[in-house]
Amino acid sequence: MNLSGVHNIYFIGVGGIGMSALARYFKVLGKNVSGYDRVASTLTRQLEAEGIPIHYTDDIAAVDGEVINNPAQSVIVYTPAVPQTHTELNYFRDKGYTLYKRAEVLGLVTRETFTIAVGGTHGKTTTSCMVAYLLRHAGLNCGAFLGGLSANFNSNFILPDGEGETITVTEADEFDRSFLHLSPNIAVITSMDADHLDIYGEHSSLLDSFHLFAKKVVADGTLYVRYGQPFHAELEDITLHKYGIENGAHYRAANISIDNGDYYFDLITPHNTIAQLKLGMPGIHNVENAVAAASIAIQMGVSEEKLRSGLASFAGVKRRFEYIIKTEDMVYIDDYAHHPTELEAAIKSARQLYPDKKIKGIFQPHLYSRTRDFAEGFAKSLSLLDEVVLLDIYPARELPIEGVTSQLIFDKITIDNKTLCTKQQLLSVINNTPTQVLLTLGAGDIDQLVQPLKQQFTA
Repeated sequence: MNLSGVHNIYFIGVGGIGMSALARYFKVLGKNVSGYDRVASTLTRQLEAEGIPIHYTDDIAAVDGEVINNPAQSVIVYTPAVPQTHTELNYFRDKGYTLYKRAEVLGLVTRETFTIAVGGTHGKTTTSCMVAYLLRHAGLNCGAFLGGLSANFNSNFILPDGEGETITVTEADEFDRSFLHLSPNIAVITSMDADHLDIYGEHSSLLDSFHLFAKKVVADGTLYVRYGQPFHAELEDITLHKYGIENGAHYRAANISIDNGDYYFDLITPHNTIAQLKLGMPGIHNVENAVAAASIAIQMGVSEEKLRSGLASFAGVKRRFEYIIKTEDMVYIDDYAHHPTELEAAIKSARQLYPDKKIKGIFQPHLYSRTRDFAEGFAKSLSLLDEVVLLDIYPARELPIEGVTSQLIFDKITIDNKTLCTKQQLLSVINNTPTQVLLTLGAGDIDQLVQPLKQQFTA
């Protein structure tokens, strides 16, 4: 991407987690960065505080005048989640501006660096954050474009600040086949479960896309695939490693134990065993993520000492099993889970940590199509709770689908203690009900309820 003649970068959908990382990147480069988003959020307010102007109405009159008056010096970046009827998007198309999808820009800006790309329907954000933190902790010149807010860096963008070859860690998003714009030196596939069927139609098409992503790894590169995945691509000039907790994996965790909420495990590699690594994140799925991240760190030359201290000090990702309240009387955890597999992992992790306590979950379904496609799976996962509060569907980029509401899930939940309510009704529904362990779950705007809930329980 030749930026020599580009001064203005305008983002349509700047509040998205991937878009905001790119906005921060261009801001650091000294570009005039501005953007639009549908609603204000914690993330957009952070961007505004960092000097990036944002407006929230689809209105050309609100766009930065530098962008309007200098088309030749401006680039428009948009996300596929923006509807094709969007007024600003169509204005820029009609006026002949240079437009890029977010994924295209990410592919262009990472092309000149050694790139580590982490893909998968679940686990990619935590794993990519782990990889970036381990490399930075070891002193490597690593930058990152992440799909979540790293708790260690309090950001989804990390600027390289060392010497030597630049390493870029990026989340590889399967939505809209975005990850096919990347050409990584090292890639990871954490999972390949059915998802985004509004884009792919069939699970087989999603699997085909992951196989194409694997073939995007450059010659003499390395691919790590979680053991047990339905991966069968024929690869040339690429080293393939399987990782996980199973005996057949090349890199695996063994002798896994839990002590005071922390996981301990031995990392067995093709070359040696590193005993009793500590991970302060709950859930066996995070042990698997740690195996992938640790395997890459070892490949990149990170010492055992730095690996050990890096894993122990990894603080996780915002909204990935994030503790909001943790007292003797009550635990409140917020999690981004928005797929049945992710819900099951979060709930089972809480159950493992708090086996003698009642667990209440508040879930906001994300997308009409996902609700339609996985209603039975959502209900099965939510039935693992002691109590369920189910909210209305968060539509995101979609228009309503006739007959598709949260009721589809609600009717299939098998536990008796279940409630269906709106987001506006939630605080009154939750108020004065005994709560030992509370989970808020979902990828929509349920995060806006986290602080009000915290205040209600700590008042």
